Amino acid sequence: MLKPRMIEEKMLVLLRQGKISKWFSGIGQEAISVGVTMAVRREEYILPMHRNLGVFTSRNIPLHRLFAQWQGKASGFTKGRDRSFHFGSQDYKIVGMISHLGPQLGVADGIALASKLKKKPCVTVVFTGEGGTSEGDFHEALNVASVWKLPVIFCVENNGYGLSTPTNEQYNCKDIADKAIGYGMESHIIDGNNIIEVFTKVNTIANSMRNNPRPFLLELKTFRMRGHEEASGTKYVPQDLLNTWEKKDPLINFQNFLIDEGILTDSLVESIKIDFSREINKHLDIAYAEEAIVPNETNELNDVFKPFEYKEVTENSEVKNIRFIDAVSEGLKQSMECHEDLVIMGQDIAEYGGVFKITEGFVEQFGKERVRNTPICESAIIETAMGLSIAGIKSVVEMQFADFISSGFNPVVNYLAKSYYRWGQQADVVIRMPCGGGVAAGPFHSQTNEAWFTKTPGLKVVYPAFPYDAKGLLATAINDPNPVLFFEHKGLYRTISQEVPTGYYTLPFGKAALLREGLDITIICYGAAVHWALKTLDDNKDIQADVIDLRTLQPLDTETIFASVKKTNRAFILHEDSLFGGIASDISALIMENCFQYLDAPVKRVASMDTPIPFVSQLEEQYLPKNRFEAELKSLLKY
Repeated sequence: MLKPRMIEEKMLVLLRQGKISKWFSGIGQEAISVGVTMAVRREEYILPMHRNLGVFTSRNIPLHRLFAQWQGKASGFTKGRDRSFHFGSQDYKIVGMISHLGPQLGVADGIALASKLKKKPCVTVVFTGEGGTSEGDFHEALNVASVWKLPVIFCVENNGYGLSTPTNEQYNCKDIADKAIGYGMESHIIDGNNIIEVFTKVNTIANSMRNNPRPFLLELKTFRMRGHEEASGTKYVPQDLLNTWEKKDPLINFQNFLIDEGILTDSLVESIKIDFSREINKHLDIAYAEEAIVPNETNELNDVFKPFEYKEVTENSEVKNIRFIDAVSEGLKQSMECHEDLVIMGQDIAEYGGVFKITEGFVEQFGKERVRNTPICESAIIETAMGLSIAGIKSVVEMQFADFISSGFNPVVNYLAKSYYRWGQQADVVIRMPCGGGVAAGPFHSQTNEAWFTKTPGLKVVYPAFPYDAKGLLATAINDPNPVLFFEHKGLYRTISQEVPTGYYTLPFGKAALLREGLDITIICYGAAVHWALKTLDDNKDIQADVIDLRTLQPLDTETIFASVKKTNRAFILHEDSLFGGIASDISALIMENCFQYLDAPVKRVASMDTPIPFVSQLEEQYLPKNRFEAELKSLLKY
């Protein structure tokens, strides 16, 4: 406890000197971080928060690396890309938090699930604050952990205030530990300022959980003696409350206890302080001596995705005429056979087979450990998938409908997308997205929302239009260690059939398909729009067009697009998403920037109306662009 206290005191001096950018003080809370960390094994993961410096020091992370992290130096853990404690380290089995707080709770579920699947008697520890318990992620993560009997210790540091908001304005139950009752899990209230109580109780609980996996909710009562971060101050805290808790300082009280017991002496305490002071100054000198980061654009762009060496698996000669939906199911099943620990998760996907019956029969072949029904909690399940990835297990998450991804939006765009860039941890997750209109399902079951994700660096977006592509691209998506949004148009599931190889094969990302060739115009499309374009050309034999099926939107095959536009001198982009802000806007801009001198007409975009997608069929027909495409195409050809 003394070591993190002395580091903090030094950091507060450096903060005032402008040598670090921000500090979240854990002074007075060291007993929790240190006690919990020492009570679990070094191979067990801990997911700490801002005020858990004792976790890092107790895992013996070299101080110069911590100091470099806080100074934004390259030898830190994020190469200057994130600050303070927003980092993780596989070497030390620590997974840092993000500012949104809640997602790490579900990530802990995933790590603990991996322990169960690998039959390892391990616990996972995750921290949050009393304020974080108000987030939906808290509810979802505890519910999943309880239903699946996951060995997670949920540690709530109740330090009195969420920034300036006191606990009586945060929740209305007597103790946070009471919330465990609703989840059917055990809980304990622990004096978070008593190192002996923290260590002994957590040690006992952890040993019990290793023998009988199940979650625990621990409420550790403590107090935050300084501001939420130093700029906030503590003017909103009554002075008598500060005085009361100052007397409960865990470091001073434990030091006095050890002196009374004859274990420590005043001189020994001074000797320890001198040693720590020398260590801190030595490692600060190492961090100071390191050169400042020199921006390198190539390095930055190359670290958005984990490198993936695509391995082509060629199809066998035997083919079978199957529907789009069968190709997805077959591709998923063969990937489950190829990757023996691959886990798929989603609502109703086990015995029921999913709402579209894509996973029908999977439980019988692969078992319920790998084919997992989930509660209705998109956020926690995506976070669980991230935790599985941290523990080395691939996963596929099925959104019942792509629309429902909004309930799990935060972990996708802020956790999965950014983890590799931030601290080199890949998110080996595929999220299947049944999407699209034409089935009269209305505003909450018919969106095609790929533009939400093509905008976010760190995500790959796949959108096949044919059974052959769906099967091969799904295999590649699962092989790829990066997060992939895999869009499957519901309207194509049972309406499009094709000869598809019966065996396992892969197809590359970033390679569009040139379906037809002509000199009149280039038509760029994907998903259901591909079939609208082909039908229109079938009805207008005099129009000779290049038809490009993009297949993947991120990465995007600009080479094929530019080559075609330079040949035909006209570009038409058709997609089902609404017009404003859709990917057609970016493709249009790219063509204008790279092919302007070749164009004989403006680039044309046709897309769905800028309204939510309606339910009744006649309104949906008006909303979708397929009936407007032909007239707009002919108009552009006449320009």
